[in-house]
Amino acid sequence: MVCLAAVCGAVVFFSSCKITLSGASTKGLKTIYVGFFENDAPLVVSNLSQDFTEQLKARIRSTTDLSIVQTPGTADAVLTGSITGYSIAPVSIQANANSNTPPIANASALTITVQVKYVNNVTKNLSFDQSFSEPMNFTGDIAAAQNNLITTIDKQLTEDVFNKAFANW
Repeated sequence: MVCLAAVCGAVVFFSSCKITLSGASTKGLKTIYVGFFENDAPLVVSNLSQDFTEQLKARIRSTTDLSIVQTPGTADAVLTGSITGYSIAPVSIQANANSNTPPIANASALTITVQVKYVNNVTKNLSFDQSFSEPMNFTGDIAAAQNNLITTIDKQLTEDVFNKAFANW
C-alpha cells in the first residue's frame, strides 16, 4: 500500500515537470519573427527560399514554445537573412583512359550558404550576424539529386542556425 502511494505521488510530481530535451534555451522569449530568406545567390533555385524559411519555422515550432509573429516590431527575437550562395564544385576528379580527353568530376559537392541575422531583444548579447554554409557530396547528375540534396542541406542549415540562436553552440 505504501509502495502504491509512493508511485502515485511520483507520477503526479513528474507529470507537473516540464522537461526539454532539445537543449534549446528560450529564456525570457515568448515570440519570434522569422523573415522570408530571399535567394540572393548567383545561381537561383525557385523553391529554395520558401523551403529554407518554412523548415526553419518548423524547427522552431517543433522544439520551442515560442509563438511566431507576423511583424518584427512585436517580437522578442527576430531571425532574418538571405541565401547568399548556391554552388556546385567537383570534389574528386577521374582521369580518362584516353589521354586526349580531359578528366571529369567523379563526385561533386552542392554547397548552400545563408547569411543570418538574429536579434534577441531580451538578452542582447545573444544576438549575432553570421554566415552558415553546408556542403553535400553527390555523384551523377545534379538534376536527379537536387531536391533531396536541398532538403538534406536545408535541414542541417536550420539545425545550425537553431543551435546558434537557442543552444549557443
